[in-house]
Amino acid sequence: MNASAQSQQPGSTAALAVRPAGDAPSDPFLTSELRHTLEEVLFEASIGGSISDPAMLKKRAFTLLARFFPAEYAARAAALIDRYVDYRVALGSIKPPADPGDPRALRVALDARQQVRERHFTGEEYEALFAEDMQLDRYTLARLEIERNSALNTAQKQAALADAEGSLSEAQRAQRRQSIAQVAVAAQTAAFDAKALSDVERFNQRRTSYGEAAATQLAQMDREDRDWQSRLNDYAGAVARKASPGELQQLSQRLFSEQEQLRVDAALALRSQ
Repeated sequence: MNASAQSQQPGSTAALAVRPAGDAPSDPFLTSELRHTLEEVLFEASIGGSISDPAMLKKRAFTLLARFFPAEYAARAAALIDRYVDYRVALGSIKPPADPGDPRALRVALDARQQVRERHFTGEEYEALFAEDMQLDRYTLARLEIERNSALNTAQKQAALADAEGSLSEAQRAQRRQSIAQVAVAAQTAAFDAKALSDVERFNQRRTSYGEAAATQLAQMDREDRDWQSRLNDYAGAVARKASPGELQQLSQRLFSEQEQLRVDAALALRSQ
């Protein structure tokens, strides 16, 4: 552990009380958005290529903190981002469960991750950064244990699953419902693509499944995705032709918005996988 981590004296979260959703934090620095902000900082710091050197990543991140944190939190933000990078490096040493559907294997992996978090952050920091994750982890384990419990019949499993979902906040339940819906929509869209269905056929089937408003929105998303893929094809062609860096920069600026330019390298890397 580095010196900054030791100075913060991270402690065990075994008896950590999770603040109810919606309660205002007593420390305005430790908000529920803190982890998202840290990830944004590191994303910005790593633009232009993957950075394997944690020290270089920290150095770049420190130069960006003023864009994400008020001046009065500069020192705290720097100390936290220093330990957050170390935390992410330490996560790389944790082996994922061989079978993610095995509750026991998943519990071992989650316990190992929690120990890493406890080594790098104080109890208050842990709560701000990971409290929601902790609830969702417990829920995931409960679901797996219920589903794998052969002593329960179908009705008992359904009742137990409903009780487990009750442990989530309303926001988390809504997010879970949305995630399930998104998976269903993605699967349906993939099936449409495989069958090369026309826009009219897609709209009619989606309207039956989700209603006219959702079908209209999904049709717009299809058009936007086709447009994005077409522009990405043009850029990928220039990369394949080994266009000069200057030509690529000009093409990128012509084809993509500033926000889209941040996604291009990742999108091309995803295509190559």
